[in-house]
Amino acid sequence: MTATNPSLDDIAAALAGYDPQALRADMVQQFLQSLVKPVREHQTLPLKEALGRVLARDVLCPIDVPAHDNSAMDGYAFDGAALGAAGDSGTLALTVVGTALAGAVWTGSVLAGQCVRIMTGAVMPAGLDTVVPQELVTVNGQTITLTTSAIAPGDNRRFKGEDLCKGQPALRAGDRITPAALGLLASLGIAHADVYRQLRVAYFSTGDEILSLGEAPREGAVYDSNRYTLFGLLTRMGVNVIDLGIVKDDPALLQAAFQSACEQADAIITSGGVSVGEADHTKAVMRKMAGGTSGVAFWRIAMRPGRPMAVGRIGDAVLFGLPGNPVAVMVTFLAFVRPALLQMMGCRATHLPLLQAVSNEAIRKKPGRTEYQRGIVVTTPQGRLQVQTTGQQGSGVLSSMAQANGLIVLHHDQGNVAIGDVVDVMMFDGAI
Repeated sequence: MTATNPSLDDIAAALAGYDPQALRADMVQQFLQSLVKPVREHQTLPLKEALGRVLARDVLCPIDVPAHDNSAMDGYAFDGAALGAAGDSGTLALTVVGTALAGAVWTGSVLAGQCVRIMTGAVMPAGLDTVVPQELVTVNGQTITLTTSAIAPGDNRRFKGEDLCKGQPALRAGDRITPAALGLLASLGIAHADVYRQLRVAYFSTGDEILSLGEAPREGAVYDSNRYTLFGLLTRMGVNVIDLGIVKDDPALLQAAFQSACEQADAIITSGGVSVGEADHTKAVMRKMAGGTSGVAFWRIAMRPGRPMAVGRIGDAVLFGLPGNPVAVMVTFLAFVRPALLQMMGCRATHLPLLQAVSNEAIRKKPGRTEYQRGIVVTTPQGRLQVQTTGQQGSGVLSSMAQANGLIVLHHDQGNVAIGDVVDVMMFDGAI
């Protein structure tokens, strides 16, 4: 392995206390940050095709924003020095000598005791620096009267370049292009964005007990939900999704699936077959395709749900072997796989932020593992966040994920939670 592509053993050796049989969740994140590398290829796309992609280079502002000093209000523009000249009277009368509209420059001249009617966004006429909102004046023909205490010199004036100066980065390399970023780029007259190429992610489910939709039910078998949740999670991320279906527990079929996946994709995600003592062939084929134990690691993570997980490389593709239980698949994806894929996409911000909410119920928790409980977060009339669990937290209770709008994150060293305690919450919006 090169310095830019360290072996799994090298990564593990750099982590103090690394134990694949009782691995802390935060150490999983550190390991994956060292394992995955961003894609380097990039392309130029029209703005409407760039939504959700990651910028490959800084976008420098080609103009000042705003381009001119302008009004932040509909009102009347005047020289703010007139406020001081008004003396102790407390009022100021000004004569309106014109109207400045947005999109055009008013070129008249303004003398002492005069003002200009001005619209929001209109260029400030020369020599004027203050705008009084129209609702703060009394109008009598072409004369306005205002109370001097209601306004200060310079009020309601936006300065040239106060948002962005020409040559300043408007967006940074590694920023994801959001709807707001699209609007920002368009406001600068920029029609295209230089973005990293789309990440390719292949995934499949494993096991003889898995049924495809449309197959007749049979005793002991379950319908494949994991491919559909993974499809949704990956599609939300904006990656190129490659669905390889269900692969039966047959070494030849598994090897062919892994070979196809690594030839097409930058990352491979499997569900099922990575638990200790599994009777299937998935782990053996993973080892074979990854080039032995140095190319793939099998972990028992100190977490709930989602204890078993495999990571490694097959060819040039990064492998994520997830548990088979539906909730465990989603939790391990959100906690570990999603941040790793965002890093591969070239994104600077990779982790969902944790918010703090007051727990409405007591939650039992043993120190020594990280727990991700499905939660329903609400905002109180006082503006505080409160959270309660969805109830039963078994790793096969997929309905709990559909009911939840976030995960209550109970950290490794944390113990029981009492009613009224503050807990961390990872919200789903934008991810699920």
